[in-house]
Order: sequence, then C-alpha cells, then structure tokens
Amino acid sequence: MTVSLSPKDFATDQEVRWCPGCGDYAILNGVRAVLADIGKSPEDVVFVSGIGCAARFPYYVATYGIHTIHGRAPAVATGVKLANPDLDVWVVGGDGDFLSIGGNHLLHTLRRDIDINLLLLNNAIYGLTKGQYSPTSNIGTRSPSSPDGSIERPVNAAMFALGAGASFVARTVDFMKDHLPDVLVRAHAHKGTSLVEILQNCIIYNDRAFENVADKASAAQNALRLVHGEPMLIGVEQNKGLVLDEADGRFRVAEIGDVCPVEAIARHDETNLVRAMALAALDGPDDPAILGVLYVRPPDHEKPALSVMDRTEAMTLDGLAALLAPAG
Repeated sequence: MTVSLSPKDFATDQEVRWCPGCGDYAILNGVRAVLADIGKSPEDVVFVSGIGCAARFPYYVATYGIHTIHGRAPAVATGVKLANPDLDVWVVGGDGDFLSIGGNHLLHTLRRDIDINLLLLNNAIYGLTKGQYSPTSNIGTRSPSSPDGSIERPVNAAMFALGAGASFVARTVDFMKDHLPDVLVRAHAHKGTSLVEILQNCIIYNDRAFENVADKASAAQNALRLVHGEPMLIGVEQNKGLVLDEADGRFRVAEIGDVCPVEAIARHDETNLVRAMALAALDGPDDPAILGVLYVRPPDHEKPALSVMDRTEAMTLDGLAALLAPAG
C-alpha cells in the first residue's frame, strides 16, 4: 500500500550515536527521504544489518529491523524476503561486514538475485573497532592492525558485485543530496538484488580516504556522473571524458579538443556488462570517481527471481533446492 509520508515518519526516538561529522548521518537522512518518497507503509519495510557502525541503521529507521551477527545480514534478509515477498527489504553493512566475514553471503545473495536492496557503506576502514584496516583500505594504510602500512590490494566492491552476477550495481557518495536519493530510488525500483556502494567518510579513523570526492569542490572536479545514453564527461567544465580503447577494452581519460572531439567521448550504456566492468576498473588515484548506475541487467537477460516464486513451495526443502538449481 502506498501512503503519503514524510521523512519524519521514518525517524525513531533513539539518539543517533555516530561520531560528529560521520557520513552516516547524511546517508540516514537520504534513506529516510527516499522511504517517504516511495510511500510504502513503515510496517511493510524491513532493515537488516550485521555488525559495525553502519549496522546501527535499524535503530534509527522507524520500520521493522533485525540486527544480526557479523557478515550474515544478507542471509537473514534472504529468509525474510522468501518468507514474505511483499516486504521491502533493505540490508545495510560496511565494507568489512559485507566484503570480509560476509563476503560469502554477499556473493550468493547477488547471484540468486532476490528482490532486496543492499547498501554497502564503504569508508575503507573498520570504524567500530577503532580503525583497523579493512578489505577496501588502500595499500599503505597505517592502522593498529597494519602499523607498517597495509600490503594487500583493496577489494573493488563494484567489480566484486559484477563478477558475482549482480543484476544492478551503482555507486554514490554520502554527502551528495542531489545524487544519493536518485540512485536509491533506482535501486528500489529494480526487481532483483541491487547493490549500492556509498562512499562514506570516517572523519575519525580514515578522513578523506576518497580524496577525489572528499568534498564538494573535489567531487565537482573529479566525479563522473553516469547517465544512460549520455557522453561520459568529467569535471566542472566538462572538458574531459572517457574514450574506449578498442585494443584492450579499457576506458581512458582524454581531454576534449582537436585531437579528441566531443563526438569521440564514449556514451554510457548501463546495460553493457563488459563496459560496466571497465568503468568499475577505474579505481586508481588518478582516475575519476565513477558515480551512478554502472550496470542494470537488460530485460531480455533476466532470470526468475526467488521473490516472485510461490512462497509455500519456496519454504519446502525440495522447492528451495529447485529454485537454487542452475538453469538448464
């Protein structure tokens, strides 16, 4: 049922207890606003979380909520959706929760393509346990668990999701009030598992980890906001863009001019998996921040989602085995 709501209808009486300046505040406000715009009654919405700073979400959103154990939120959310497919199910986790101990559950949730929404709040650090390096921390990150600097290559969340067979992958930034809500609305409208990576600043343990979008000025200069069918242009003056190197299938930044006219700039195709992987691979320090919907599985490639199957059949062992069996 759709009803008329405001963001205040999704606020609880709980004191929001994140560090002053944490990006989670902006994300929470954005999520409440989106829930109000969607207009689903709060009793028809469920938030599931694991462990970490991001996992406080169920306390701060006036819906049903389940605070689970570390890494297992996607698995619990799968059970919730199978038991009651009419519910809107949102899963909130940090980069450690989703990509470390929860990596196995995240992978299988993405490939099963149940109709749930995954919000990955990526601050590239373990915040709740006082600043240890996480799966997405940059090489060289000094922390209590890596005093000489991390030597591990960081996990690329978007590439992980695409490789796992995700049918919807997007990226946005905590403070972008003109971007984050639109991405969340797209994710909710998608019939299948959506993964939204939200770059989130941890002001205490990993401030300005995402330097190229650390504030509005740097984001305006370095961010590339994807729009389906439009040229992929970068910067305030839009004087740079992405060109596709046909030799190796990689995108490269080119300055628009006589050598590279604007017509040579590649146009975004959010239904092209190969190009989505090439966009996700742009994660170097000199690469632009790729924001927006990277990939949506085209309708002619869709597979049956577990959430649309018969509930009674799904809850039997034989029925569940049939649903999870590979096609063909």
